[in-house]
Amino acid sequence: MRNIKKDFFGNQVLTDINLTLQEGEVLGLCGENGAGKSTLMKILFGMNVIRETGGYEGDILLNGQKVSFNSPFDALAAGIGMVHQEFSLIPGFSASENIVLNREPKKRNVVSEIFGERLDTLDYNEITGRAEKAIDKMGFTVDKDMVISEMPVGHKQFTEIARELSKDQLKLLILDEPTAVLTEKEAEALLASIRSMSENGIAVIFITHRLHEILSVCDKVVVMRDGFVVKDIAARETSVNEISKWMVGRNVDTAAGADVRDHTEAKTIMSIRRLWVDMPGETVRDVSLDVKEGEILGIGGLAGQGKLGIPNGIMGLYEAGGTVELDGKTIPLNNPRKCLDASLAFVSEDRRGVGLLLDETLEWNVAFPAMQVQNKFLKSYLGGLIKWRDEKAIREVTERYIDELAIKCTGSKQKAKELSGGNQQKICLAKAFALEPKFLFVSEPTRGIDVGAKALVLEALRRFNRESGVTVVMISSELEELRQICDRIAIVSGGKIAGILPATDPSEDFGMLMVSMVK
Repeated sequence: MRNIKKDFFGNQVLTDINLTLQEGEVLGLCGENGAGKSTLMKILFGMNVIRETGGYEGDILLNGQKVSFNSPFDALAAGIGMVHQEFSLIPGFSASENIVLNREPKKRNVVSEIFGERLDTLDYNEITGRAEKAIDKMGFTVDKDMVISEMPVGHKQFTEIARELSKDQLKLLILDEPTAVLTEKEAEALLASIRSMSENGIAVIFITHRLHEILSVCDKVVVMRDGFVVKDIAARETSVNEISKWMVGRNVDTAAGADVRDHTEAKTIMSIRRLWVDMPGETVRDVSLDVKEGEILGIGGLAGQGKLGIPNGIMGLYEAGGTVELDGKTIPLNNPRKCLDASLAFVSEDRRGVGLLLDETLEWNVAFPAMQVQNKFLKSYLGGLIKWRDEKAIREVTERYIDELAIKCTGSKQKAKELSGGNQQKICLAKAFALEPKFLFVSEPTRGIDVGAKALVLEALRRFNRESGVTVVMISSELEELRQICDRIAIVSGGKIAGILPATDPSEDFGMLMVSMVK
């Protein structure tokens, strides 16, 4: 990629980007959210959004020949595959059907011999064979017959990767945050798979915020900041601290266990008893837990063991049973409105599916829940007979959180779908903060967020807890992140609480709880 430039509506997002990649080379692409990584990859993959917003300047050369892709189909035909940050699978199809999607093998039959190939039938034996071959090539076992909607989130990611590996002409694979939804064991399997691709001559562009993964698997590292390449260096010649500094232009403090407080004597604000939740890919079968007023309680554990199911069940997104009390009053399960009325708020791990109104402005996203649930940001006319939006108050609250959370955007009127993934996550937090709840569940708040933004988001949660007195329960796949902000951490294993420890306890103690089998 040579002298690549790109602007969106006058906002320059890429400036003079130069990037080279050899056959079989693994390149780690790093940068804060909004640095331009995803935009650069969309240009390389011929995404429609690039053409629809005026195209780009500069050249792409493949095997020394200048190429121009008008659509992802052109890129695929040239041997470039991409696994996106957000899944693009058909929920009602099996893994096998998704792996060969749009390239399904067919077979002739009596009817099609007479009336033409449109009446050919699918060759399911060949579909299964191709899917098995791609899964074997990946090196991680996925149930080829399982329907996507019933899969754990990590297995969905591997299905996406298997789909790309099933394409015989694949020369270059772009992986955008592939390990963000994976457990440590699954991530290790993926890194081994990347090494295998490299040995087979497939070049890989690997985008991740888990910088240690880049150092373990990549040949070279390219760091972007504010639309520029600020560093291009061999992976063996750098470190996590150096990459962090280049990404954010400053040192990033990620010390664990800072500012932990003891809430032993505080009253119990939430009491959960014998909770079960029917959520696909999650096991919640008998959770009992007490949360102390004013604390930040972390919930961790391996994928599928139940940590994500707990807030989703309590907030009424999936069918649940058991009892939940908030401040001594029973919260009815399977009723999201009752939870919101009780001053509970929830930041979902699924920001696009549940968290955002993608086609609406940032103002509407931040203010709408508080407007709907609490009648905030409304003006009354004719003695309250008519209520209308208070545009000034809506704009002020949105701009406040844009500043506080350092959200990279063109302004409060920008649509949510136009933001990078990490900045969309910050809008989800702003929406919850605007509700001014008594109790906040926040699930995977830093998934897909770079190291600089991660520290900022965690600090915003800590400040929200300290200054507003809001009790926070934070669910995360990253133990060190929980140890950095939480007072106590509960580990879920087999759908139950395996144990609760102070955040200052050694990581090994939490690891032992994660692998323990709770009876």
